[in-house]
Amino acid sequence: MTLTIYNTLTRRKEAFQSLEPGKVTMYCCGVTVYDYCHLGHARSYIVWDTVRRYLEFSGYEVRYLQNFTDIDDKILNRAKSENSSMEDVSNKYIQAYFEDIRRLNVMDATLYPRVTENITPIYQFIAELEKKDYAYAVDGDVYYKTENFSEYGKLSGKQLEDMQAGASGRVDVEDLSGKKKLKPSDFALWKAAKPGEPAWESPWGMGRPGWHIECSAMIHANLGETIDIHGGGGDLVFPHHENEIAQSEVVTGKPLANYWVHNGMVTVNGEKMSKSLGNFTTIRELLDRPIDPMVIRLFVLQGHYRKPLDFTEDAISSAQNSWETLKAGLLFRQQYGEKLGWEETDISPKTELQNSQINSFKTAINDDFNTPGGLAVLFELAKELRRNANIITHQGNTDIPSEKLQEMWQTLVTLAKVFGLEILSSAEDENTSEVISDAEILALVEQRKDARKNRDFALSDSIRDQLQAVGVNLIDQPNGETKWYRN
Repeated sequence: MTLTIYNTLTRRKEAFQSLEPGKVTMYCCGVTVYDYCHLGHARSYIVWDTVRRYLEFSGYEVRYLQNFTDIDDKILNRAKSENSSMEDVSNKYIQAYFEDIRRLNVMDATLYPRVTENITPIYQFIAELEKKDYAYAVDGDVYYKTENFSEYGKLSGKQLEDMQAGASGRVDVEDLSGKKKLKPSDFALWKAAKPGEPAWESPWGMGRPGWHIECSAMIHANLGETIDIHGGGGDLVFPHHENEIAQSEVVTGKPLANYWVHNGMVTVNGEKMSKSLGNFTTIRELLDRPIDPMVIRLFVLQGHYRKPLDFTEDAISSAQNSWETLKAGLLFRQQYGEKLGWEETDISPKTELQNSQINSFKTAINDDFNTPGGLAVLFELAKELRRNANIITHQGNTDIPSEKLQEMWQTLVTLAKVFGLEILSSAEDENTSEVISDAEILALVEQRKDARKNRDFALSDSIRDQLQAVGVNLIDQPNGETKWYRN
């Protein structure tokens, strides 16, 4: 079973082979830190977190970098509007990024380089381009000569003569006038300082980096001349990633990345997400509703990473129901392990498990990270565990051997962790079992029994809801008795 990845550069699936056996270098374009992260960011970073997790599950040692753009016009505008500084705005939203993304169980990258910490490598990279006659300076600005790079457009498929300046949305009005550029498609590598803005010394005078050069320089400084996987949103193919290739491959004479991988965009009720449409949702707004972070992860993974993902209330509701199914399977050990005689030392997830479900899971994910196919395996396991849980609850035992149930649970937990789908306990959750005693539960069960006899179903339902709120579930038996168990 060989992992195949769809390569945007070649427009086909290719068998994955890392540059160095057993090791993978991976880079994903990070956020420009001027605001809170939104649903599009959640989708992207859950996708690349899952790719990284699967590579590690497959035995690779992954070195994963994700940058922070902490100097940019948007950051400076936010600082001005808040009567703050670039550093304060950047630090505020970098901290917010970690707060939000960690709630989604996204693992920290190996390294988070910041642009402002890599100014020297950046202008050294630009100097190399200038030396090779792929860059030119005009009044303190430096531009890339796109017509000198014969392969410009190979990632996006765009023809140089058809390209328009300003496609990145980050080109200054002065640049759009075309007065400084040799060609409209040329793009800024270094921007001359403006009054009152942060600036750094360089061979061309005080200034700051252009957007595209940042990633080229930071990849080169931290990962080397060629990396295995370069990821990002589909909106970055052109011009950002196209420009990265043009910059990096001129300096090194080697491919920047062997596999270019891009995730699809997020829409909201079929429309592009934007503040003007009133459908712009940040991660923290969504999770503070509240919604279980695992529901969001599951929602993202239920769609193939390269396809568009439409955020709707119905889709989230469906993901919520699906998570309840998986959650019941993941909790099987806590609820039934002792009854089945499982020893505590024997019930930790075992990644060395080899069975048909793991093989089916690998087959699915090896086909260009087909997470919907992988989830089908998880649901199959979870539903079988839930079926046996119902039998044990109602009949006291099941005909499936305890060892088989234990292996199923271990397989489910192991594979769910590859997807980052885990039951994340909080102090509140851990103390739930202490909120109500067994005696109090029994008293409420008896009170509910009386209410049902008196056909006071409103009180009966109220007591059930009260117990569910503190993690106690009730199961009414055919003989009129009621069994209960804690989550």
